[in-house]
Amino acid sequence: MTAQTSRNDLAAINAELLAYGSSAIVEAHSRTGGLPSRILPLDPGMRMAGQAFTCVCEPGDNLTLHAALKMAGAGDVLVCDAMNATEQGMFGDVMASCALGKNIAGLVTNGGVRDRLTIVEVGFPVFAANVCMKGTVKEVMGPINQPVAFGDVLIRPGDLIVGDADGVAVVPRETVDEVLQACRRAGQRKADIAAGRVAWDQDVAGALLQAGL
Repeated sequence: MTAQTSRNDLAAINAELLAYGSSAIVEAHSRTGGLPSRILPLDPGMRMAGQAFTCVCEPGDNLTLHAALKMAGAGDVLVCDAMNATEQGMFGDVMASCALGKNIAGLVTNGGVRDRLTIVEVGFPVFAANVCMKGTVKEVMGPINQPVAFGDVLIRPGDLIVGDADGVAVVPRETVDEVLQACRRAGQRKADIAAGRVAWDQDVAGALLQAGL
């Protein structure tokens, strides 16, 4: 994928990645790019795919997230580094309604959010490290659209984000094509196994032999 990839092509890429799912993407990317397991959807049925629009919020403050919500465009995934401050509800149902109205694809944060049930009702995908009713202030403006790190995963503006019931996967823009190819191969192998053309334990048998069993 290049900087000149069209919006339609990008939408098709996101849809294909989402169809494979976060676990398959992480496997296809040499088991890298999976965000910490505590970052989960507010509802297991939530799914999202889009390009990262990043921001950083001071603990207890969501001013920068409001700015990012204002600046992000259709198809973007808001990625908010809340400095792992989970005892806060920095995003709620009003912001979710606003994001949905702008066709933003979703939110990922290592912080806390609130209004779980009404966000689910609104239908906006939110992946967060915690749910907490405590509100935040709006005082400190932090970085917007700069690289952020969640655990050992670096997320840069424009990287692709895929979230589903298993969690969130990050695909750097420059590796999208190879990840897609690997996902397609894995998908074909799964289809071959389901059709009985390949033994499901073939790879396992090879690993056991290599281990001396």
